Amino acid sequence: MFSCLCTALAGLLLLPLLVTAACPYFFQDVRFFVRLLRVAQRVRRAGSRVPPRTILEVFLQRARRTPGKPLLLFRDEVYTYEQVERRSNQAARALREQGLRQGEVVALFLGNHPAYLWLWLGCAKLGCAVSCLNCNIRARSLVHCFQCCGAKVLLAEPELKAAVEEILPILQEENVKVYYLSRTSDTEGVDSFLDKMDAASDEPVPPSWRSNVTIKSPAMYIYTSGTTGLPKAALITHERTLVACTLVVACRINSEDIIYTALPLYHSAAFLIGLNGSIMQGATLALRSKFSASQFWDDCRKYNVTVIQYIGEVLRYLCNVPKKGNDRHHRVRIAVGNGLRADVWREFIRRFGDIRIFEFYAATEGNVGFVNYTGKIGAVGRLNYFHQKIARYHLIKYDVEKDEPVRDENGYCIKVPKGEVGLLVCRISQYTPFSGYAGAKSQTEKKKLRDVFQKGDLYFNSGDLLMINHDNFIYFHDRVGDTFRWKGENVATTEVADILGLVDFIEEVNVYGVSVPGHEGRIGMAAIRLANGREFIGERAYRHVVDYLPNYARPRFVRIQDAIEVTGTFKHRKVQLAQEGFNPAEIKDILYFLDDKEKSYVPLTMDIYNAICNNSLKL
Repeated sequence: MFSCLCTALAGLLLLPLLVTAACPYFFQDVRFFVRLLRVAQRVRRAGSRVPPRTILEVFLQRARRTPGKPLLLFRDEVYTYEQVERRSNQAARALREQGLRQGEVVALFLGNHPAYLWLWLGCAKLGCAVSCLNCNIRARSLVHCFQCCGAKVLLAEPELKAAVEEILPILQEENVKVYYLSRTSDTEGVDSFLDKMDAASDEPVPPSWRSNVTIKSPAMYIYTSGTTGLPKAALITHERTLVACTLVVACRINSEDIIYTALPLYHSAAFLIGLNGSIMQGATLALRSKFSASQFWDDCRKYNVTVIQYIGEVLRYLCNVPKKGNDRHHRVRIAVGNGLRADVWREFIRRFGDIRIFEFYAATEGNVGFVNYTGKIGAVGRLNYFHQKIARYHLIKYDVEKDEPVRDENGYCIKVPKGEVGLLVCRISQYTPFSGYAGAKSQTEKKKLRDVFQKGDLYFNSGDLLMINHDNFIYFHDRVGDTFRWKGENVATTEVADILGLVDFIEEVNVYGVSVPGHEGRIGMAAIRLANGREFIGERAYRHVVDYLPNYARPRFVRIQDAIEVTGTFKHRKVQLAQEGFNPAEIKDILYFLDDKEKSYVPLTMDIYNAICNNSLKL
């Protein structure tokens, strides 16, 4: 009997070792799922409460319990939870005095600034959603983004005065109230707002002002280029803001951490993960107005940063800065982001020290995401058995040329085996909802796939190609359709083509992304057919794209073609053009390069091509 007990005890002691030997990541998978389950339970409890426990309620609790704790560090300024609470009360009261009521939308048109925080919280206290306008967009795109979310108020920083005045007549026709974040305004039809905030009381806002808010109510609109057309406003509910904070929990960020971000707050990474994640964990956010590779580590030392946010290009830029003796003199222990190449990952750790990198995959409007909790270099996550039982995500065969999923003889999609690239889809359910886009029902429907594996089922089409290897690690491969990613921004090729098509000597445009050695993502290139009897004028084309497109969306290369090839369904052929790239030694067509120094599109020579490839000419 005793020997049997000893044998059983020895077996129990050896069991973890045996499990680890057979399944090396089993316990990490279980721990991750348990954390995920706890967050899901927290979100469910938050939604069942009356009023619901939103990020605002979490913030109010933090402000009561730790009023003196810094929430925001910006330049040499420090804002505590209590100070942000009082300032956001003033913002809420000032907006209410101007006629704003719960259920309405306020558009924010500003860069990274402390005002973003208290304006967002102020709007939340009124039961209003914020529309996070990209401060780089102009003209038609700006009007579209403002209109699609139904905003009644525009709050803009004075530095964007020219962009506001350009669309002001349209806003006035729609009776939109426009304010500058200043104490005076010399623009007719635009009022000042900071003076009204200063005059407002900083006493707590009555909860009755947001009495109709539920966990499913819109909290914000964040813009994504999607696959076609102008930017779309992804509807972010209060529930989704809580779910987004799952990432900071998975990365084990705590209240003692100081999170540094130089990513734009109008994007989900900085807003949902950086800002809201800081509030959720009771941490501190160090905010920079714009990314600077040369100042990055100085900022980290200045603010005692322990967590940094990145997109793949950010870490590559840091690795390209000349080496210094104090490269490892910092307190950073965690880096959170996406789009990181494996070679940059290795170089970053080798140079800057033992920093735990949490690479993740997610989309602003998507209903599934992954996080690399094991530290496997190059992966965006793992095929977690427990996670998949809830999320029900799969990779399916996709025809890139036809731009559609491959279906079998019964009309159903085909799952790809491990080791093959496929389109990520995830079932739309109460656990993995898809809220869609504001004012774009047709675009919302395009992101839905029906009858995927059986009649009547409904899945979200991520528009992304991924691969799961035989060890169950998930790797990002590429984007499908008409969108590519450059400088951390999604670029919709149809929008860029529409802008270029306005030039009178251009008859037809086909925009696509091409790979550049040593760079993450793809850079813009345009195949152009000129109007009959016209010639390409580089200076005019340059002025046009600079006036109408943000830097990341401007085609760096132009290819002049006699005819633009189309598919049988009259879609522009992009795959072959993208594969051919921009090498003038291999392409017979005339090529041009956007040269900011010359302020023109100049002929693309082999010298320019080689300079780009060896990274001596910066893009």
